[in-house]
Amino acid sequence: MNELRVAVVCSSNQNRSMEAHAFLSKKGFKVRSFGSGNQVKLPGPAPDKPNVYDFNISYEQMYQDLLTKDKSLYTQNGLLHMLDRNRRIKSHPERFQDCYEIFDVIFTAEERVYDQVLEELTSRSPKDINTVHIINIDVQDNHEEATIGAFLICEMATMMAESDDLDNDIDELLQEFEFKAQRPILHSFLFHQ
Repeated sequence: MNELRVAVVCSSNQNRSMEAHAFLSKKGFKVRSFGSGNQVKLPGPAPDKPNVYDFNISYEQMYQDLLTKDKSLYTQNGLLHMLDRNRRIKSHPERFQDCYEIFDVIFTAEERVYDQVLEELTSRSPKDINTVHIINIDVQDNHEEATIGAFLICEMATMMAESDDLDNDIDELLQEFEFKAQRPILHSFLFHQ
């Protein structure tokens, strides 16, 4: 569809970033997804008992672990369905901080993640100078909101991909999108490696 290189980042590379990854991929975008946290956290049997994994654990291993722990609970709350989708997209979650690929735009799903992405990119010593737009669209971490967020991110990415001069058009595009989506947008433009 286009040459725009897109990354989507949430905290654990499970729900919001993977839903957007799947949706953007189906629309023909070159996309990768990431988490920005130190560990992958999934809901557990109680709010104070999350399932915690390292980023190098595969979606398949997480799926099998939850299946063994409580198939009924994790089917009911949608985690097994989500992990099934994830394992069809890629093998395991990835941390944004471990990726040095160049992107034209990086979408984040919450302000804390946006701050972590900015912090990571500004801490790197530049090798080549590239520009990147970092855009935050707040998306609550539940299945319904992840679906809505994926549509919004795809809509914004499509507007950006259709621009002949993205760096020049970005402010106008974001203003138009923010009005239409009725969600506040954070945006940074960086020169980075």
